[in-house]
Amino acid sequence: MRGMSKKNLVVGTAFVGVLASLGVAQSLMEKAAAAQGKMGVQAPYFEVDPMWPKPTNRHWLYGNVIGVGVDTKDRVYIIHRGAATLDRKEIYALQNPPMSECCIAAPPVMVFDGATGAFVTGWGGPGQGYEWPESNHGITPDSKGNVFIGGNGGNDGQILKFTQDGKFIKQFGFAYANAGSNDTWAFNKVAKISLDEKANEAYVSDGYGNKRVAVMDMDTGKIKRYWGAYGEKPDDTNTGRYNPDAPLIRQFRNPVHCAEPSNDGMVYVCDRVNDRIQVFTKEGKFVKEQRIKPKTLGDGAVWDIAFSKDPQQKYIFLADGSNEKVYVMDRNSLEILTSFGDGSRQPGGFYAVHSIASDSKGNLYTTETYEGKRVQKFVYKGLRAVTKEDQGVVWPTGR
Repeated sequence: MRGMSKKNLVVGTAFVGVLASLGVAQSLMEKAAAAQGKMGVQAPYFEVDPMWPKPTNRHWLYGNVIGVGVDTKDRVYIIHRGAATLDRKEIYALQNPPMSECCIAAPPVMVFDGATGAFVTGWGGPGQGYEWPESNHGITPDSKGNVFIGGNGGNDGQILKFTQDGKFIKQFGFAYANAGSNDTWAFNKVAKISLDEKANEAYVSDGYGNKRVAVMDMDTGKIKRYWGAYGEKPDDTNTGRYNPDAPLIRQFRNPVHCAEPSNDGMVYVCDRVNDRIQVFTKEGKFVKEQRIKPKTLGDGAVWDIAFSKDPQQKYIFLADGSNEKVYVMDRNSLEILTSFGDGSRQPGGFYAVHSIASDSKGNLYTTETYEGKRVQKFVYKGLRAVTKEDQGVVWPTGR
């Protein structure tokens, strides 16, 4: 009996080993099949242009670069926060008396030629007839030669409209307004303005002080409608810190960081700290949502959105300034197909990638806030089969 027990033990152990081997093999086969399936998917591919933009040679430095937009002529507009976000040693030339020849803050709005990187013009700052934001945030050119600017400073409740050369046109809302999420007479710390020019409407991410998307008339600034998360009435109650393991809350958290209208009548909203994209109709009816890197804490994972330039806008490019990536997503399924970028001060890497925009040729432009303080261009290289979930820094081929 003792010999029989030992024999049974040996046989049983061998049987368990075979099952384990089969299980491992099955798991490997499933992973290989999944990878093969992913490789059959195509996605836009990009390479950083490390020589863009060209230097201005004017002793200019950027502060936090907090917005980017591209006009119909593929001119690239950026907005930054200037001397207030630069170290004193960086702006010795601004001291009284000047402590060195270099450097000073560049004008708040800088415009470059998208194709060549050449500097076109610079403007912005306080002036007559309007209240320049305490902390500018977001810049959006339209097709008529105008530019919209928001602000998320402590007392910012206004949106400014200028010509592309910096001539003041109109102010919507006003500073020190302290408007709530259900008020229609002003804003409260606007993150970004996105445009639906066919309808003459602007989608305002009224999201650092308020918790809503507000839709305003592009000419008058009148707020026509607004909504909160899930298309519900917004509530300014403090919901506390984001907890990735808690049930999803029914309100946006600050900041509501983007609200991008698509060609087919949808609006894609960046609920940044809640690590999610919410999709609505243009009337504010909730359609669906997608969580993005939901374990991301702090500043969150959903910072800004740009669409691909094909008529169907098949792809979304999502900037994530916490994980330091740009995600290439299928717009219909909201699935991440691949990503590029990494934490780095070198070209192609990111430090707090904040804003993203695309030009008519499909190239991407990104800006970086905090200590990133720069703009970068990523050249569109066409569709390619996805071979990596994370591409890292997309360095130019052959360099």
